[in-house]
Amino acid sequence: MAAPPQLRALLVVVNALLRKRRYHAALAVLKGFRNGAVYGAKIRAPHALVMTFLFRNGSLQEKLWAILQATYIHSWNLARFVFTYKGLRALQSCIQGKTYPAHAFLAAFLGGILVFGENNNINSQINMYLLSRVLFALSRLAVEKGYIPEPRWDPFPLLTAVVWGLVLWLFEYHRSTLQPSLQSSMTYLYEDSNVWHDISDFLIYNKSRPSN
Repeated sequence: MAAPPQLRALLVVVNALLRKRRYHAALAVLKGFRNGAVYGAKIRAPHALVMTFLFRNGSLQEKLWAILQATYIHSWNLARFVFTYKGLRALQSCIQGKTYPAHAFLAAFLGGILVFGENNNINSQINMYLLSRVLFALSRLAVEKGYIPEPRWDPFPLLTAVVWGLVLWLFEYHRSTLQPSLQSSMTYLYEDSNVWHDISDFLIYNKSRPSN
């Protein structure tokens, strides 16, 4: 079924506008908002679905609402951040006539405060996710720039041992310092596996179901 003439004319006008280079920076900001919203939903929805049904108590309606709420917050925040970051970078380039490396840091710095500055579970997870990757990247950059010598042996096994040793020590003796979702995961792995009553909650279920 062919589209109405008015719609086809509108699409021609819109596509012509999208191809104009003079509007590229502004349109890139808008598409960044779109991509942030889509990517945030794609990342958060599966994670929230699994974590909610594994560890959260409550009715099906409450669980579904929690999944939708977490997905919305992640999607909305990421869309706003991309919009803010790209907008501030474009603004700095327009003011100064060219792009400088500091523009990226300043735009993300301000966007981070404005969008991810609230201390909640979702923002905390996102920031910790980024922090681990930033530390890895800075370590590699320091080697590339010659600030620290390149290791003569692969440090990854030692790093792995230290990370796992520290996280289990924290879980066993300073649990409250760990992020709640990590606490739930580790409780499931290391404490719930200490308790069973029969074959049902030893092999089939994690915990025995209440009898009717």
